[in-house]
Amino acid sequence: MELKILAVEDDAVSRTVLQAALRKLGHEVVIAESGEAAWEALQRDPFRVVVSDWTMPGVDGLELCRRVRRQDDADYVYFILLTARDATAANQNEAADAGVDDFLSKPLDFPELWMRLRVAERILRYTTQVRQLEELLPICSYCKKIRDDGNYWQQIEAYISERTGSDFSHSVCPDCYKGVVLPQLEELKSEPNPAPPVARKHPEA
Repeated sequence: MELKILAVEDDAVSRTVLQAALRKLGHEVVIAESGEAAWEALQRDPFRVVVSDWTMPGVDGLELCRRVRRQDDADYVYFILLTARDATAANQNEAADAGVDDFLSKPLDFPELWMRLRVAERILRYTTQVRQLEELLPICSYCKKIRDDGNYWQQIEAYISERTGSDFSHSVCPDCYKGVVLPQLEELKSEPNPAPPVARKHPEA
């Protein structure tokens, strides 16, 4: 899966290394030399992945991530933070509070970058599927089946399972238990007990 990635790095050498690594992995790369330039690029063009340095003058990586997370109506952006800082609990908590999805330590390690981007691909695929499920779905008013893209009608459980991998277990919600199940039980209790069958004598008896 080719990703369109915004790479944000203020150091020229690190920026060149990051750009070359991302392109070698087969992704489209757009470079920003500062957090402010990256934010302007995000306003012009949608990106699903941002790989950003943490420490930059002005708008640093955390502030850039906070701005991205405040865009409620946009598609989810997977945010990877590049840092030379130690992975202390305080640093991790600060990044998590800002909305960072993953870390990459400096100097850049190519196999780790590959692994992080594979995770990003899976996460973005699932978020896209969930967003599609949240949109208007063609559903039958009678049997509640859903029509898919191939004009095939299927049960809602099968429709969601195919797109998200989710399994379903069935139960009864409290409202249905009170409004449907209990009345049916009371109706069964009120029915007269059927008379026991009468044993017939054999003609030869």
